[in-house]
Amino acid sequence: MIWNRKYSLEEVQKFCQNTMVSNLGIEFKEIGDDFLVAKMPVDARTKQPVGILHGGASLALAETIGSVAAHLTIDNKRYLSVGLEINANHIKSKKDGFVVGKGKPLHIGRKTQVWHIEISDENNKLICISRLTIAIIENRS
Repeated sequence: MIWNRKYSLEEVQKFCQNTMVSNLGIEFKEIGDDFLVAKMPVDARTKQPVGILHGGASLALAETIGSVAAHLTIDNKRYLSVGLEINANHIKSKKDGFVVGKGKPLHIGRKTQVWHIEISDENNKLICISRLTIAIIENRS
């Protein structure tokens, strides 16, 4: 297990309460030994004007998964995890329903982490692939 302790889905969801995460309807669904899964609706909150899933919403889901996952691997009293760089390839469009993202680490270091996030639809068709680099910084609060 890569997490710094065992977390419940309720704890993770509460951590994101009253943020963009909850505003977009993102819900955490599974915490595995080395992965984190979240679901996001494709609706008025996450669509672009032409009626398909907004690429920025996909990136918000990917960064949420990777940033929260990184947060779960570190000592939160001493360190914070913050996004440093994200990229994505949008593979397929989506008009309704929901998408599910699964994040797994490619690298977990002392100062940086790299996460691979795949976003698929409810039929397991690939929608987006993203890579997120996280900086681990000192918590000065």
